[in-house]
Amino acid sequence: MNRENAWTTYEEADIKALEGLCKEYKDFLSNGKTERECVAQSIELAKKAGYQDLEELIKNQTPLKAGSKVYRTWMEKTIALFQIGEDAIEDGLNILGAHIDSPRLDLKQNPLYEDTEMALLDTHYYGGVKKYQWVTLPMALHGVVVKKDGTKVNICIGEKDEDPVVGITDLLIHLSGKQMQKKGNVIVEGEDLNVLIGSKPLKGEEKEAVKKQLLQLFDEEYGIEEEDFLSAEIEVVPAGKARDFGLDRSMIMSYGQDDRVCAYTSLAAMLNVEAPKRTSCCILVDKEEIGSVGATGMHSRFFENTVAEILALTGDYNDLRLRRTLQNSYMLSSDVSAAFDPNYPSVMEKKNCAYFGKGLVLNKYTGARGKSGSNDANPEYIAQLRKIFDEAKVAFQTAELGKVDEGGGGTIAYIPAAYSMNVIDCGVAVLSMHAPWEITSKSDIYEVEKGYEAFLKNCR
Repeated sequence: MNRENAWTTYEEADIKALEGLCKEYKDFLSNGKTERECVAQSIELAKKAGYQDLEELIKNQTPLKAGSKVYRTWMEKTIALFQIGEDAIEDGLNILGAHIDSPRLDLKQNPLYEDTEMALLDTHYYGGVKKYQWVTLPMALHGVVVKKDGTKVNICIGEKDEDPVVGITDLLIHLSGKQMQKKGNVIVEGEDLNVLIGSKPLKGEEKEAVKKQLLQLFDEEYGIEEEDFLSAEIEVVPAGKARDFGLDRSMIMSYGQDDRVCAYTSLAAMLNVEAPKRTSCCILVDKEEIGSVGATGMHSRFFENTVAEILALTGDYNDLRLRRTLQNSYMLSSDVSAAFDPNYPSVMEKKNCAYFGKGLVLNKYTGARGKSGSNDANPEYIAQLRKIFDEAKVAFQTAELGKVDEGGGGTIAYIPAAYSMNVIDCGVAVLSMHAPWEITSKSDIYEVEKGYEAFLKNCR
């Protein structure tokens, strides 16, 4: 089945809407390089759209009714938004679920050290990365330091034009004969991903003078001392803004598009839809890249607990109604897919892979080694989505991650599917996935946002 390239179908109004959406998306990417930053932006956008903090409504026992718009966050790294529909909540929700964590380097709890009059930060990589891709790049530090008295200090160094950047050095080609003979996964090893941050010694100091110079800087600029790193969460990410990619400006290059491209379009669709028949939900979660674990991952009870609170404020809570609500729900697991790359055609099966410009991607299943770890969506649900997308004139395609024996991957889809709801992976195709800089097609971003809106309005 040959799908038309969406660019060939656009009128002037479509191009204007596409560029407007992508400009806002680039701003979201540039200002949201950590989960906390994404949640903070989401709250700001939600409030502008009339959403209220669910915690305040719970505290005051304020009833919810059709048309109510609420959001709830957890540990500042996960957020869920709900718009109460006309139908009974027990009839189910229409859910868009994406993740806002991305591969990166995390500072260890005792990171700062000096070696040969150079100050470095020790890191632990997060998620699936090709470690050799993360050297010799300008990097920034983003995160939060929490002092013993509870004071939070936000850190963002390397994003402003006047900021310094940091980074990881690499071995010069002239001395890398042995290194070049290594397999790709050990060319650079995890314990060698040490971030160089300084080389100027503090005058009058004989031991660890460079380290002490940096500690003095941290104290003067942020009021933090070395022990405060014990209760810090600082991420090392590529420095720089999201940018148009390609001479025709048809693509976007940025850090963190897996999965913030689907997170942003899910959020945008949620905020654009008004008065849905079924209650709508958008949930943006943490920790997908390491198995959706922990208190802020999809495996936590945050989503289930929040739906219970929603039911309670509508006067309809009991355990059976909660179970029915979840079972009767429909969900798009809003996550990215691998785009066909003409530089690496051997890992793709051309009839069953995603292409730039062909629109939203439906993955019936993901997984690896015979679909292991996959949610495998029902054909009845897929048929319903096909009808919705066709009627809304949304360009879409179907795909697998790659050839059967080449590898694989997973998403959060199988976790909500455990409630017996219908779930399918649905998102944007990405080139250079999990690299420091990833590439997407503007037309696919536009079509995905349209598709998410159509789903929230019409799936029932």
